[in-house]
Amino acid sequence: MSQYPRTSVINTINEIGVIPIFYNGNLEISSQISESCVGGGLKLLEFTNRGIHAIEIFSELEKFCASNVSEAILGVGSIIDAGTAASYINLGANFIVGPTTNPEIARLCNKHKITYIPGCLTPTEISQAYELGVEFVKVFPGNSAGGPSFVKDILGPMPYASIIPTGGVDITKESLSGWFEAGVSAVGMGSKLISNDIVQNREWKKLEIRSREVFNLVKSIRSK
Repeated sequence: MSQYPRTSVINTINEIGVIPIFYNGNLEISSQISESCVGGGLKLLEFTNRGIHAIEIFSELEKFCASNVSEAILGVGSIIDAGTAASYINLGANFIVGPTTNPEIARLCNKHKITYIPGCLTPTEISQAYELGVEFVKVFPGNSAGGPSFVKDILGPMPYASIIPTGGVDITKESLSGWFEAGVSAVGMGSKLISNDIVQNREWKKLEIRSREVFNLVKSIRSK
């Protein structure tokens, strides 16, 4: 079961504002990515359910984080059905993220007091997701939805919405300022943060430094 209660996950998302997103079929690489991101202050980690043995890697990664990176809040993404969500919850997932909104997953997560972040693309989908009791919605893909201006427009009639865009979020000040000034609660960052060259060259210190830079940049932007 999850190591962190739902309230802690929610508070940490609101506090840090960045969720690194990654998948790698090599446990050692996934472990190093996790350690580097957390070392840089980004302790929310979304491991995506994409590879054929993803659930096996997640199981071992959760054990690694529990023993070696105790600050890590490990969750799982790309979840589209309740059965898969249940499997990951049983393995210790602290939050569940999906590209779509699934009422069965919402009910399952509510039952286990697990944060569920469903994917939405329209005002109707966002409204329906909140009716299911979620705390955050994932706007995916953020750039295709309309970027920061879409978030700003949504928050006009729906100021209660807590939006986390993924896709179209870069590590630059310009990109992050645009999103946070539009009113997002947090952002999801994949290859822009955990780039292919870092992984291929095993430059874990570079990833830690980059994570710290993003952590500090977001903190600075939000303090204005």
